Amino acid sequence: MEKKIVIAGGTGFIGQYLQKKFLDEGYKVTIISRQSPHVSWDRPNDIVQSIEGADMLINLAGKSVDCRYNEKNKAGIFRSRTETTEILGSALIQCQNPPSLWINSSTATIYRHAEDRPMTEEDGDIGTGFSVEVAKKWEEAFFSFSLPATRQAALRIAIVLGPDGGVMTPYKNLVKYGLGGVQGPGDQRFSWIHVEDVFRIILFLNEEKELSGVFNCSSPNPVTNREFMSHLRTAMNKKIGLPTPKWMLEAGALFIKTETELVLKSRWVIPKRLEKAGFVFQYGTLEKALRHILAK
Repeated sequence: MEKKIVIAGGTGFIGQYLQKKFLDEGYKVTIISRQSPHVSWDRPNDIVQSIEGADMLINLAGKSVDCRYNEKNKAGIFRSRTETTEILGSALIQCQNPPSLWINSSTATIYRHAEDRPMTEEDGDIGTGFSVEVAKKWEEAFFSFSLPATRQAALRIAIVLGPDGGVMTPYKNLVKYGLGGVQGPGDQRFSWIHVEDVFRIILFLNEEKELSGVFNCSSPNPVTNREFMSHLRTAMNKKIGLPTPKWMLEAGALFIKTETELVLKSRWVIPKRLEKAGFVFQYGTLEKALRHILAK
C-alpha cells in the first residue's frame, strides 16, 4: 500500500521542507493550498477525497504574521487559521477511512512574555494580546472536533530555523551588513527549533500512538537574544555587530511593515511532553543547528 500524507498550507518554508522529506521517505504527498495546481480550499469535496485513506494530515495553513497588525491584516490572520482548521475538521468527519493522525500547527507565542521561568505545556501561563488570542482561537477550532478514529496533536511551534529561507534570511543579512548586535534589551528569550526536528517530531508522534493533545515544538535549549546574535556572528565569522535599540526597531518595523513583537517578546518555551515521551532532538543546541544551516 502506498503511504500518503496531506499537507494543508504546504507551500511555505516549513511545508516545502516537509514535502521534500516525506517524498524522500517514499510517501505520496498532496498539498492543499490557494495556489495552483494544488487541491483548492474552495473545493471541499476535493479536500475530502484528498484526505480519504491518508496516513496523516498536517495543517500549516495561516497568513504570515510578518505584517503590520492593522484591522485588515488581523482579520486575515485569524480567518486563515480558524477557517482552514474548520474546513479540515469537517472534511475528516466525512471520510470513510480518515487518517489516524491530524497534526495542526499552533504557536509558542500563546504563552506570556517570560523572563522569570520557562513555560511548559502543564504549567505555562497563557498570555494576553492579539497574537495570544489568535493562538487560543486556533487551538479551540482544532480541538472542537471529536474524531474517534483520528488522534489530534497541536504543535506550539517556536521560531523555526533552517537552510534556504525562513527567518534565517533576514538574520543572516543583519549580521552580514554589520547590524547583528543585540536587538532591544537583549535579555528576551529566543525559543527556536531546527526544521529537521519539526519533521522528526511529526514522525515521532505518528509512531507513538498514545500521544495526543498539545506539544511545545521547540529546542530544549532556548537562548537570549544576546546569545543568539553572538552565536550567529561567530558562526558567520563577523566580530562586530551594531546593537539595535527598541526605538530603532519600532521605526524599522514601521518601514518594512512588520511588528516588533516578533523580536522583542520573550518566548521561553520548553518541550517537556516530548522529552518525557522519549523524543531526542537532533539539533538540541544552537551551535549545532547553526553549523548545519550555514554549511548549506
